[in-house]
Amino acid sequence: MADILPFHQKRTPTPDRAPEPLWREVLGRSLRTAREEQGGRLVDIAQRAGISPQYLSEIERGRKEPSSEMIAAVTGALGVDLADLLTGIAGAIRLRHGTGPAVGRRPAGPVLMAA
Repeated sequence: MADILPFHQKRTPTPDRAPEPLWREVLGRSLRTAREEQGGRLVDIAQRAGISPQYLSEIERGRKEPSSEMIAAVTGALGVDLADLLTGIAGAIRLRHGTGPAVGRRPAGPVLMAA
């Protein structure tokens, strides 16, 4: 039980574990991959989302932290389901850390149990 920390307490990095990726970078890579897999042009997707191509480019490069409304606009323009996008991001992070799928694993944070 000594290895379980409150959710707000930071863990000290260990040499065998890479630092956590920034959310905006992982999100941006995922959005760019989805756009490129569809063969979509940056300007076309940006126009459908109602944002500038420059701003979409900054999101895709992980330079901007988009609001939830902006993420919804971009995923809508791409025709991508937000839940699928988030599941893909979580899977990519798990693979990066070599933890595999979450099925059967204990949660990383504290577990609340009803009495």
